[in-house]
Amino acid sequence: MKKSRLTCEEWRCITSKRFTQIRVDKKYFTGVVAGLFIDEVTTPQVWKYRGKDVVVCDKDMKWVLIMPEKEHYLITAMLNKNDEVVVWYIDIIASSALDKDGVISYEDLYLDLIVYPDGNIIVDDMDELELALKKNDISKELFDLAIETSNSLKSNFLSDVKKIEELTKKCFKEVRSIL
Repeated sequence: MKKSRLTCEEWRCITSKRFTQIRVDKKYFTGVVAGLFIDEVTTPQVWKYRGKDVVVCDKDMKWVLIMPEKEHYLITAMLNKNDEVVVWYIDIIASSALDKDGVISYEDLYLDLIVYPDGNIIVDDMDELELALKKNDISKELFDLAIETSNSLKSNFLSDVKKIEELTKKCFKEVRSIL
């Protein structure tokens, strides 16, 4: 499994950023919320969706990373310069831990969900999850965990874009006040 951190180092196009991470324990959410404020990039990252360009990484964008306690997923809300969500990217994860420098790291279970503001959900990297099982990089239990988490998210929380937007706005407010 790939280990990643909330600081998003794998996005090599980001050359300057500000990062903050906080623990939130409120009625609406319990877990860790991080903010990544992108100041400079080498090249904007653009995805195609329904024939249109969707900029997911560029100067002045903000990412809100939402990791609920005792769950197996991480939501990254990618906000444009006007603080509007352009996409939610959900990593299905095996576990998370606090690194020595205080930043949360997590073990990525390959499977991802991409949710667009129109409510469309795209399952991504199922082939990577299946290959990881085939190569014994993950156990059958972790494979099943990824599938069950994905299915549960699709049929429950992610089926209501208004709920995702509401959580994103509240979490964004938490991290924005710090930076």
